[in-house]
Amino acid sequence: MPAANSFARLPGFRDFAPGDLAVRNHIFAAWRRVARGYGFREYDGPPLEPLGLYVEKSGEEIVGQLYAFRDKGGRDVALRPEMTPTLARMLAERSRGMPKPIRWFSLPQLFRYERSQRGRLREHFQLNVDIVGEAGVAADAEVLAVAIDAVRGLGLDHNDFVARVNDRRLVTAVLDAAGVAAGRHAGCLAVIDKAGRAGPDRTRAGLEALGLSPAAVARLAELLADGSRAHLAELFGDDAAVRGAMRRLDEHRSILEAMGLGPYVRFDFTVVRGLAYYTGIVFELFDRAGRLRAICGGGRYDRLLELVGGEPLPAVGFGMGDVVLGELLRDRALVPDTETSCDVFVVWVGAEQRAPGLELSHRLREAGHSVMYSLRPQGVGKQLRAASRARAGRAVIIGPEEAANGSATVRDLESGRQETRPLASLLDRAEAGR
Repeated sequence: MPAANSFARLPGFRDFAPGDLAVRNHIFAAWRRVARGYGFREYDGPPLEPLGLYVEKSGEEIVGQLYAFRDKGGRDVALRPEMTPTLARMLAERSRGMPKPIRWFSLPQLFRYERSQRGRLREHFQLNVDIVGEAGVAADAEVLAVAIDAVRGLGLDHNDFVARVNDRRLVTAVLDAAGVAAGRHAGCLAVIDKAGRAGPDRTRAGLEALGLSPAAVARLAELLADGSRAHLAELFGDDAAVRGAMRRLDEHRSILEAMGLGPYVRFDFTVVRGLAYYTGIVFELFDRAGRLRAICGGGRYDRLLELVGGEPLPAVGFGMGDVVLGELLRDRALVPDTETSCDVFVVWVGAEQRAPGLELSHRLREAGHSVMYSLRPQGVGKQLRAASRARAGRAVIIGPEEAANGSATVRDLESGRQETRPLASLLDRAEAGR
């Protein structure tokens, strides 16, 4: 027989024992509550998709990051690493007959073959929220508001996290104004995307390596050292395209401020989101302390549906993973109590009271209460200790006298107070409290 450790959990994957699953469900419940509160409808898709769906969106280099293989039908397939391509595929088949904008959300499990580290595993669950069919800035603001509230709904506030916002069109306008040729924009975006982690010296070296003019390197390096809106306006505010992109961001912020979410939002020129399919406003949510990876990332992607054969529809959305968010909740001591508990523990004194005890238990369950009892014969003392271990709120004790009278002794296990009541009154109270 194989040794137990030969079947160890795969690296980068998680088991969800009841306590861990309770935390996951706590996060899911907040996500669903917020998304539905904004009028989004939940959808899902298959965990296995054609490999070409991801290659079309991200290029051949994505294959090395996937769980990809050829199935028994000779098809090249992959476990889904993200949900947006599935959304695009689904809407390519359905969107022409649907009223716009389309507001959908999903909670998929996703898979990537990457090196595991804090905040990143080889599988995770993710809240995906998208608005499709609306090009205006209000849709961008709406989606970011959902992301902020999805985190706020778990007890975190503006002291705990911040949304860093930029616009890819603004970055393009700045690069043009700095005299950077269009053919070097992609390389500049890659350098800008890493600027916060690389530091000033490596960022400048990265720009120089692209063959930019010394003047362009100097202006961009100065902006990346201080990417505030005021500094951007000072350096590039004379350019009409830059001013136009800044007006969009100003409108975006004003909408969020009207919602009371202004304290959560900060402009950051270094946020560009590395994926090439983003076309407009982009954002990332980070913990204020800067100890963790991004909580969430997203933005506008107006051409993705066309790539998979759909109609040309504007779209904006985000993905928020459960791994980093779970780390942040633990850091802030906001993980809920996940210990086992039940409403009522039914105790019977002797075997003759078992039948009425089982009947009462089942009727209490039908009334919406969680009920436990001992599965084997035990003395009353052991049953009451089991009730305490189960963290029951009340013990309902049925002895020979209570069974004869159609009553039970109800003990509050926190205060120790108890009273004898007719069984009918227990059921009446239970049904009234449903």
